[in-house]
Amino acid sequence: MSSPLEATRGSVTVAGATRTFTLVGTTAPGDAKPLILVFHGSGQSGDKHRAFTGGVFDALAARGALVAYLDGFRGNWNDARRESRFPARRADIDDVGFTRAVIATFASDRRIDPNRVYAVGYSNGGQMAIRLAHEIPDLLAGATVIAATMPAPENFLAGQAPRASLPVLLIHGTKDPIVSYQGGTMNWALRTLFKAGGPTWPATRTARYFAERNGITTEPTTTRLPKKTTADPTEVERTAYEAEGVPPVVLYTIHRGGHTVPAAASSAPALMGKTSHQIDTADLITQFFDL
Repeated sequence: MSSPLEATRGSVTVAGATRTFTLVGTTAPGDAKPLILVFHGSGQSGDKHRAFTGGVFDALAARGALVAYLDGFRGNWNDARRESRFPARRADIDDVGFTRAVIATFASDRRIDPNRVYAVGYSNGGQMAIRLAHEIPDLLAGATVIAATMPAPENFLAGQAPRASLPVLLIHGTKDPIVSYQGGTMNWALRTLFKAGGPTWPATRTARYFAERNGITTEPTTTRLPKKTTADPTEVERTAYEAEGVPPVVLYTIHRGGHTVPAAASSAPALMGKTSHQIDTADLITQFFDL
């Protein structure tokens, strides 16, 4: 979408370093709006990810939230995978501290509601959202993980984190050429290109993991969503883990979908696979978290 919303640059200082972000939406002290923290993929910045997705998350600002597109260190996040080798990991960049600082900045004068902060991550950013869900669940009201799956235990940095419940929304394409829906380890070329590696779980096992972490032990309910666009070859399946009194976990499986963010205006390069236009990620986030 082409957004008429105000976008401003901001920064915080973490461990003596200046960290930056782009903020979409306006607010005043005391407004106490929801805050959406968006974590980009490898090789991107917040602004590049905003363009890459067609501004899909700007719709959340249009609906009353503040949306902060955070900038990683040299294009990456110090994410949840132990075997990552990009600069953010090698320098042990404190991206958890960065997240804390951004939340604190806007919570200090009640520009945001500190009980309504959500992490949204794509690919490397999805792995960052997984790390945040384990290390600072007390600061988050929910997490959305797109095109990323749980690191296997031997590849997981936050394995000693205390158990905590959190609503989690997962979105993944079955034909993702970079982060396999079936999990496993990236091939040599991808490991070399992205400087990331180590085994990860399948998307379905990732969803079950978060459900069990929330105390859900019953089988999920799976439904195939009706197609909105016949010319779009992708199809969407919704798998919901729900139980009385605990946060839900929902996995949207994009059949024939690629390493992309589903949205009407989003269009990734062909080598990333197909982008589904059957669903809109901002709509899913709005409905799932009741924004």
